[in-house]
Amino acid sequence: MRPQIILFGDSITEQSFRPGGWGAALADTYSRKADVLVRGYGGYNTRWALFLLHHLFPLKIEKPPAAVTIFFGANDAAILGRTSERQHVPIDEYKENLRKIVLHLKECSPTVLIVLITPPPIDEEGRDNFARSLYGENARKLPERTNEVTGVYAKQCVELSKEMGLRSIDLWTKMQETEGWQKKFLSDGLHLTPDGNAVVHQEVTRVFSEAWFSPVEMPFDFPHHSQIDGKNLEKIFQDRCL
Repeated sequence: MRPQIILFGDSITEQSFRPGGWGAALADTYSRKADVLVRGYGGYNTRWALFLLHHLFPLKIEKPPAAVTIFFGANDAAILGRTSERQHVPIDEYKENLRKIVLHLKECSPTVLIVLITPPPIDEEGRDNFARSLYGENARKLPERTNEVTGVYAKQCVELSKEMGLRSIDLWTKMQETEGWQKKFLSDGLHLTPDGNAVVHQEVTRVFSEAWFSPVEMPFDFPHHSQIDGKNLEKIFQDRCL
């Protein structure tokens, strides 16, 4: 059986198999080498994600995933007193919730490759424009998320990865290294454009490859067609499949 890669996160993960999505691109990169499964839940924060762990990652699972990305924080960073405050999780709790998720995965499999991904930056102007496109004059007066606050959550995500000896992707910082990142990488100030998805795909593939999970070095699940001798079918399949 192929090893499994599970993408665990919020809407940015849930949408990752849409056209141009980073999850779909990852599935293509690992085609015939690993199965990529999406477990993304739009609107979820780390507090709510904890309730899913035993359903998604049973402790006595026969074949645990080989690699898992954990991609939360965009909703945790919603600001109290604003329109999305029900999603808010205090920063200290956010960090501890991530720790609990990691510890659960390690209990499932001590060898699982875990990669923490920070929330992306916030284009506040883009969020305002998106809200006005939906609600017109009734749009919120104050932003429900800010780039500064989201950056605090991103920092805690990276710090936790260092504390636990994990690999991480600082997407909040990475995206802002590109001029015009606001419109280039974000479609509504928060979710990803195809270019934004490409950044996530590139970074996940890089981190996986730097670990022990390089797609280039992994074998195909069955023989490549060029290896099949039409006059002696049994040999290659016996060598590789039995």
